[in-house]
Amino acid sequence: LTGSFVPDLIVSMSSQMWLHLQTDESVGSIGFKVNYKEIEKESCGDPGTPLYGIREGDGFSNRDVLRFECQFGFELIGEKSIICQENNQWSANIPICIFPCLSNFTAPMGTVLSPDYPEGYGNNLNCIWTIISDPGSRIHLSFNDFDLESQFDFLAVKDGDSVDSPIIGTFTGAEVPSHLTSNGHILRLEFQADHSMSGRGFNITYNTFGHNECPDPGVPINARRFGDNFQLGSSISVICEEGFIKTQGTETITCMLMDGKVMWSGPIPKCGAPCGGHFSSPSGVILSPGWPGYYKDSLNCEWVIEAEPGHSIKITFERFQTELNYDVLEVHDGPNLLSPLLGSYNGTQVPQFLFSSSNFMYLLFTTDNSRSNNGFKIHYESVTVNTYSCLDPGIPVHGRRYGHDFSIGSTVSFSCDPGYRLSHEEPLLCEKNHWWSHPLPTCDALCGGDVRGPSGTILSPGYPDLYPNSLNCTWTVDVTHGKG
Repeated sequence: LTGSFVPDLIVSMSSQMWLHLQTDESVGSIGFKVNYKEIEKESCGDPGTPLYGIREGDGFSNRDVLRFECQFGFELIGEKSIICQENNQWSANIPICIFPCLSNFTAPMGTVLSPDYPEGYGNNLNCIWTIISDPGSRIHLSFNDFDLESQFDFLAVKDGDSVDSPIIGTFTGAEVPSHLTSNGHILRLEFQADHSMSGRGFNITYNTFGHNECPDPGVPINARRFGDNFQLGSSISVICEEGFIKTQGTETITCMLMDGKVMWSGPIPKCGAPCGGHFSSPSGVILSPGWPGYYKDSLNCEWVIEAEPGHSIKITFERFQTELNYDVLEVHDGPNLLSPLLGSYNGTQVPQFLFSSSNFMYLLFTTDNSRSNNGFKIHYESVTVNTYSCLDPGIPVHGRRYGHDFSIGSTVSFSCDPGYRLSHEEPLLCEKNHWWSHPLPTCDALCGGDVRGPSGTILSPGYPDLYPNSLNCTWTVDVTHGKG
């Protein structure tokens, strides 16, 4: 084996196998990953099922036969059947199922994929797909995913079956287009890719509908839909899930006659997580823009949470993951950026919860121009300050708390897991103004220091996140005289 051809399986004739890798003195490559598994004697092992394929037969012993076909719309490349030979090898690799570059679709609904979606579609392509529905009906396209090399690779949608048919839309780049509807019963999709670079490709579903009805708008992501009738005169409404707002369309759309065409009164509603906002409801959710997908680069999002006077705000981190050292969420104890900083967070290390000392809290999320991540999901709620006690101060990440009495005059203290050190040692005192005497300490893995005691742990700075650049840390370990 050399280069990049990968066999499905190699099976030994005996109970042993020997692998030998030889490399020359020049360019290396990414290498290989091999999984091995013990199987019965006189067996060829499970060769798997092709992606977008269907397999008939489940026997892998000598003389057993497996047959393959592809899901609707896909083309089978390779052998339709393979047999387990006496030397424990299948007679051929399993076939692959590819989405053809030229095809006609006549089913009332289906999917159109770019070649090899989502692995990248390759170069020098000129693909044409024609969708043909019954005369008198129309066709609706929903774009589920779209990522082409901007300005060089294009998808054109034409209203008809010829090269000269009018163009409904031409698309490139990574912005997912809105839904499209044909005027007639035939749509032509033309995809062109140049000689270099490719994106992920596209995933488009289509459905057909009658002349006196509107297309099925689907259920928007991050939303709930009410109404299942798409006939002329009927309406549907869409409500965004908690934490999301409408980024396109209105709450209700109606199927109506406009300029001689039956169509929805507005664009199909879409819901997205906003970049910032002002929240004054008693509780809610704050999401990083793009949630549940990755957030975008170069963001600067500000959220202000306002509770009733005399109340405090508690935020709880359900999920948090940003690019370490570069994409940062700041939490301030007040209404703006000049308010005292409660904490600055990146990577994955966040406290369980945080409290404000007034009825305002300010959050600022900034990202750089590269490498995004999942982001965050934060719950907030308005809480009342008890007349005789302070609010729960929380527990530091990688730490423990001693003391469960939060009444005025009481103290709580903290310790850290092995290898971490408290940012400040003094206990927290619940003062008469119902606030703790200090912020919650943090447990940090520090760069160097003196280590004492018969045993212990030393951690790289920032552990378990990545350590920062340009470090020079020295630890001195000191044990009892005469010991090693």
